[in-house]
Amino acid sequence: MLRNFAKEKYDIIVLAGQSNAAGSGIGPAEDPYMPTDDIWFLNEDFTISIAREYVWENETVGNFALSFARKYVEEGRLKEGRKVLIIRSAVGGTGFLDKHWGLTDDLFLRMMDLIKAALELNPENRLVAFLWHQGETDAGLNASRELHYNNLLNLICAVRDTFGCKALPFIAGDFVEQWKNDNIDICRPVIDAIKDVCANIGHAAFVETDGLKSNDQMLGNQDTIHFCRDALNKLGLRYYDAFCRIIDR
Repeated sequence: MLRNFAKEKYDIIVLAGQSNAAGSGIGPAEDPYMPTDDIWFLNEDFTISIAREYVWENETVGNFALSFARKYVEEGRLKEGRKVLIIRSAVGGTGFLDKHWGLTDDLFLRMMDLIKAALELNPENRLVAFLWHQGETDAGLNASRELHYNNLLNLICAVRDTFGCKALPFIAGDFVEQWKNDNIDICRPVIDAIKDVCANIGHAAFVETDGLKSNDQMLGNQDTIHFCRDALNKLGLRYYDAFCRIIDR
């Protein structure tokens, strides 16, 4: 018998941005994620499935929203009779300057449709967090600090305004340290913009990524732009700590 997801009550976590949010981390993990009936995915095609790490070729691929959601449940944030629904709207290699995340662009509009669909499943569903990781594409396209600031500010304000959640916690993170240090001149304006948005909009936090390894540092595969699987798990815990600082003030 098909499950009726409209009967479930969800705490909704929006996961958006590009490849480090979509999940590109591989390699071993100290604390691998184990699927649970408490945590579910709303996928890009509007299907709902139990949340889990995916397998790509012969590799298990991490996702930092999973460790975030697991900690959310473990620490009693999820009330009895409710479940977590993670909206997976991130897509690798996408930015504002290549016309994917602006307010009239495809991925932004699809994300908004996914949020709307999740909220309309049940009137007791609620948005609890917006997790964002993006900017590498815009750095590669030489985005200025001012332009990236305005683009990101418009995005989060549009989400909050559209869904009537002015205090929705917004958490964004720094790039992989190895890749950023190798490309510091193009990265600095974008990172400065993200930090400034988080500092200025309220109910927001910026997460540092010092010490988190890339796929290359873990596996020697020349992939310096993506966090490895273990680093993604740790990144999710840093996002969760930032979330707690926002809501427990």
